[in-house]
Amino acid sequence: MSTKHTPEYRRYLRRQRRDTRLVFAVQVLIAVLLLAVWEIGARLNWINPFLFSMPSKIWAQFLSMLHDGSLLHHTWITVYETLAGFLLGTIAGTLLSILLWASPFLARVLDPYIVIFNSMPKVALGPIFIVAFGQGFLSILMMALAISVVITTIVVYTAFRDVDPNLIKLVRTYGGTRWQVFRKVVFPSTLPAILSTLKVNVGLSWIGVVVGEFLVAKAGLGYLIIYGFQVFNLTLVMLSLILVLLVSTVMYHAVSLLEKRALKWKD
Repeated sequence: MSTKHTPEYRRYLRRQRRDTRLVFAVQVLIAVLLLAVWEIGARLNWINPFLFSMPSKIWAQFLSMLHDGSLLHHTWITVYETLAGFLLGTIAGTLLSILLWASPFLARVLDPYIVIFNSMPKVALGPIFIVAFGQGFLSILMMALAISVVITTIVVYTAFRDVDPNLIKLVRTYGGTRWQVFRKVVFPSTLPAILSTLKVNVGLSWIGVVVGEFLVAKAGLGYLIIYGFQVFNLTLVMLSLILVLLVSTVMYHAVSLLEKRALKWKD
């Protein structure tokens, strides 16, 4: 009889589902309690309601902007820019990692430059991007790429180098070319690391886009944060921050789901 059909396995699945529901319930309860403490603390002046606003004001601001359509407009612009930076950053970083793996000489030449660029504060590149690419989408995209490409390259290339050398020797013993070694050994072995990098890149892309919008944008959630600060509308600032948190969380879980399905397909 298959293990999946035994009573013990079914009881195990029921426990897993029960634990998952319990964890979700506790997470929701914590969020509700935090919002309640925030609201009560602001109303009783335990915290400064001007600086930190309160959930009821943020909700009213949300409904107002949702009604006039500005909320979806700004949110979509940031999501679009983040998706573009995420996809291009992941692809460019992975391709650069493949190039470095294929050419050890090039890897040795570029290694110090990659380290230096990774340690550089990317915000310092903002003025250069503005002058080179103008005050628009391209500058924001370049800021996202500057943050995500290097991290992707370092993580994926390190995973390539850590592949079991005995597997590589085995393929080469049977006359495998370098491309066959990569396709049959290196890439399948490092696929989990590449997929894990996607989750890191989601956060990095959001950082790059929001920072880029701070500098040059005339729309987007980063723009709303700066605008709200300039006009002392801290409720708008808090609403924008919460939206960044929620949308980035959704994207992270979407990438996690993609990772799980890809790993199942690999198995």
